[in-house]
Amino acid sequence: MSRIDEQRPFLAVRIAILTVSDTRTATDDRSGDTLVELLTRDGHTLAARAIVKDEVSAIAGQLYDWIENPDVDVVISTGGTGVTGRDVTPEAFESVFEKKIDGFGELFRWISYQKIKTSTIQSRAVGGVAGGTYLFALPGSPSACRDGWDEILKWQLDYRHLPCNLVELMPRLTEHLK
Repeated sequence: MSRIDEQRPFLAVRIAILTVSDTRTATDDRSGDTLVELLTRDGHTLAARAIVKDEVSAIAGQLYDWIENPDVDVVISTGGTGVTGRDVTPEAFESVFEKKIDGFGELFRWISYQKIKTSTIQSRAVGGVAGGTYLFALPGSPSACRDGWDEILKWQLDYRHLPCNLVELMPRLTEHLK
């Protein structure tokens, strides 16, 4: 069970949403819409939003742009985490990571297993950090986005969450660059 310390202030995090798809547009991006709805519902700020094709260079390029942007603390992507030939989101993210957060993908698949059983092996959800920005890649379904947000990210991106959270680590993410 997640614990919230009501004595600590809520700190809104600035989150960019990236949809990776060869077919989605702004009018039919249900997974991106779901993530925007969830993060704003929980008090965070939508910093940016984009849709890019399933190409490593396009994905990595957008990640680097947002890592360079001081108004983006976190990037959450949806799509391209499967095992088909065009699913390259994990490869793009891993090419950018300074540090991988292995537990994110592991925990996502454990949560997903509770709902879709062994089909969860088809998800290659990943998390990491680069340039002081957290990067998380979720599968491309609204349900997977809800699971990733409501079961993991909602809590880890809340400064009040105990015993620890990713927000309290943000000031230290770039200490190796100084």
